[in-house]
Amino acid sequence: MRLMIDELDALRRLLRFVGRAAVDGINYSSLSRNLGITKYKAEQYVGCLERAFILHQVFPAGTNVLREPKILMAPPCRLLYRDYADAVGGLREDFFAEAMKQAGIRFQYLKSTRGAKTPDYLIEDASGKLVVEIGGRGKGRSQFKGIEIDRKLVFAHSPTPERNRLPLFLLGYLA
Repeated sequence: MRLMIDELDALRRLLRFVGRAAVDGINYSSLSRNLGITKYKAEQYVGCLERAFILHQVFPAGTNVLREPKILMAPPCRLLYRDYADAVGGLREDFFAEAMKQAGIRFQYLKSTRGAKTPDYLIEDASGKLVVEIGGRGKGRSQFKGIEIDRKLVFAHSPTPERNRLPLFLLGYLA
């Protein structure tokens, strides 16, 4: 994709919007609506920034869902736009996506209905399906209520394994 000089401001605004926004709900439609660009341009810009290792696109699981990806940032880019305390939730998901992509593991995010608790990601491979929840020390298995998949993991922001939770940093050893 070739960029024109007048498009650089739109790219800067796109990065600032993604960096300041909550992780959930950032997709082509929200970028288009909030930045005043077309969905086609939003898709082009995100693809360009993904090839530059700044953004990650994570597509949803399922066939009857809107096929727009969740947009995450490569760590630690989110810290350019928010303080650590405000960005820590997004940083966890950014780190998960970075680790999975670096290890070549295909994953998808799970869409939820408004207000419903749903795990974050689904990993499918030859051995079956694995549902993953990413969170802080308070995250537990309550997110898995109603999920019919046998293999479930919680990765928490903690230095040691604790009751049914693995430390998030262990994902960095996958690659």
